[in-house]
Amino acid sequence: MNLPPLVQSFVLHFGEMGSRWGINRTVGQIYALLYVSPSPLCAEEIADALGISRSNVSMSLRELQTWNLVLLKHKPDDRRDFFTTPDDVWQILRTLAEERKKREVDPTLSVLREILMQRPASEAERHAQERMSEMHALIEQLTHWYEDVKQLETERLATLLSLGAKVTKLLEAKNRVVSLGRSRRPNPANKS
Repeated sequence: MNLPPLVQSFVLHFGEMGSRWGINRTVGQIYALLYVSPSPLCAEEIADALGISRSNVSMSLRELQTWNLVLLKHKPDDRRDFFTTPDDVWQILRTLAEERKKREVDPTLSVLREILMQRPASEAERHAQERMSEMHALIEQLTHWYEDVKQLETERLATLLSLGAKVTKLLEAKNRVVSLGRSRRPNPANKS
């Protein structure tokens, strides 16, 4: 690689992580390079910086484009395509979440719905459907939560994430207030 040591460390790590996330190592490295690059890069510059073939760069860029993770840019008087990533890291997070949902969660929900609509032929299938129904309900609930959260403005989303476990304290306080309100209501059954 023809990169400064700090950038090279980041790019190599992202390549390793990419393979754990289910993407090609080169795709991860190219994304990391584009992310830290101060200006958009063309395929030749990417190939030179990473020491990989131009065809490997082209295939990897196509994959990144299908994930909506790179932006195509053009420079005046230059016919080559240049690539970069969105500047807003929150937008990148939103894009990744949406793409993972489309590729992994939505198909799983579809299969679960189809299976749950079938009539079980045995006790084992009935038991399996009950378990799948629980999984379906959880994934549906997470999907609804995701749809709500993705509508949040970035500042509110950052605040929500920074709350962490403090959210449970807020919910516990809400429950205490609600139960206090219930205990103060007159019970119509006790009227004489």
